[in-house]
Amino acid sequence: MIRAAVICIAFASTAAAGSVADSAIASFNAICFKAGQTAAEARARLQGRDGSPLPYALTFWDITLEPAPDAPPQIERRCEVAFDGDHTDAAIAALRAQMATPPVFGFAIALPATHEPLPGTALIEGRELLRGRVAVVHVGLRDGRTFMAVDRLPAGWEDG
Repeated sequence: MIRAAVICIAFASTAAAGSVADSAIASFNAICFKAGQTAAEARARLQGRDGSPLPYALTFWDITLEPAPDAPPQIERRCEVAFDGDHTDAAIAALRAQMATPPVFGFAIALPATHEPLPGTALIEGRELLRGRVAVVHVGLRDGRTFMAVDRLPAGWEDG
C-alpha cells in the first residue's frame, strides 16, 4: 500500500484562513487535473501574481516528464495541496464539482490496491481514466491541515 508520504514545498502566508482555503481549493482544481506540466510549471502557475509565495503547501511530480527520485513506482503523477484548518467539506464539494465539469474526470471505480484510506480521510475514490489509466482522489485532514490529492497510476497498474 502507498501511504501519503509527502515531500512538500511550504509557502508562507499572511492571508486569512478562509481565503487561504478558498485559494488552495481553487488552485488544486485549476492545476492538479492538468496533465503535461512539470513541477516547475505547476509551481509557476500557482505563484502569486506579485511573485509572492502561496499560503499553502504543494507536492507535485510527474515521472513521465521528469525524474522524481522519491516517487513510488506505482504512481506516475501526484499533485497535492495542503493548508491549515479543517476544510474537508468545502474541499470535497469543490472536488466533486470539478470532476463533474466537462471534460468529466473519469468515473468512479473500486479503490486500487495501491491506496487505502489514511487516518483523517474524508474522501478517497478510484477513477477510471482514458488510455487504461486510473487516478485516486483523496481528501482528508492530516496534522490539522486539509489535504487534497490526486495520484495518477500508469496504464497497466493492475499488472504490478
